[in-house]
Amino acid sequence: MEELVKELKSEIIEALSLEDITPDDIDADAPLFGSGLGLDSIDALELIVLIEKKYGIKLQDPTKSKEVFKSVNVMAQFIAENRTK
Repeated sequence: MEELVKELKSEIIEALSLEDITPDDIDADAPLFGSGLGLDSIDALELIVLIEKKYGIKLQDPTKSKEVFKSVNVMAQFIAENRTK
């Protein structure tokens, strides 16, 4: 799981073109939206595309995305449980 969290941090930085941020700068338990990384709805769409392409997971219920993208750890747990690739 720790390896997946590290991988996700790097993927998020790359997918969202977050400049001046390293994986170590991202707290795995911090909120991705709002006070944490401060992502917005456009970033949420990018994250949905990321998990569909990279991990083969399709979010059936868009309202679930808010729960799934709560933090990097929550995302990693969701991916570990639903991964097809």
